[in-house]
Amino acid sequence: MTVLAFDCSTQSCSAAVVAGGAVISSRFARMARGQSEALMPMIVETMAEAGVAWDDLSLIGVTVGPGTFTGIRIGLAAARGMALAGPIALAGVGTLEAIAFGVPAASRRGRTVLAAVDSKREDLFFQAFDESLTPLSEPFSASPSAIPGRFAGPLLVAGDAAPLVLPSLSDAVAAAEPCFPDARVVAELALLRHQQGRALAAVPLYLRAPDVTLPCRPEGGAR
Repeated sequence: MTVLAFDCSTQSCSAAVVAGGAVISSRFARMARGQSEALMPMIVETMAEAGVAWDDLSLIGVTVGPGTFTGIRIGLAAARGMALAGPIALAGVGTLEAIAFGVPAASRRGRTVLAAVDSKREDLFFQAFDESLTPLSEPFSASPSAIPGRFAGPLLVAGDAAPLVLPSLSDAVAAAEPCFPDARVVAELALLRHQQGRALAAVPLYLRAPDVTLPCRPEGGAR
């Protein structure tokens, strides 16, 4: 199967084409904003380098969160549009799972992997996995002070929120990589979950309400 995968759910943007289990082409850029302008050109460049047309795609993989509200919406809108136009099968992948699966096996050995994403608020986004990457929790939000003692064994913290949570943990170390989801890993996970019939729906995974306040309608105004 030929898989196109992409991610813009955190502070980065990436795209990858995987065929026959091998990465044919990939792109990655760290960015705090601008994913809406960067994503589609990145996808087009990645597919062109791979020599792949839309009709060649068997599956689209996309991260569903948790992460930035805008980034998640951008990625899912692009994925849904492509899948509908194909039609092409679509598989959602958890952002935290993609981060955890990017940690090398040697680094995970003997440790609980804690994927951590910066929410830009006091509570961060977390999900824990054992060294074989079996989930030990669902994705959740919590302050760093709530993590000590929550999971057994020494912790390996991966993700861009690692520097924020490590001061609260005496027996934890930071993973050298990854800080962000990588579309190459998203492609691998999307294909695996699709074949298992366990792919996430392509709907946003939000763990808290957005930082948006809707304007109040004037009394007696139109509804």
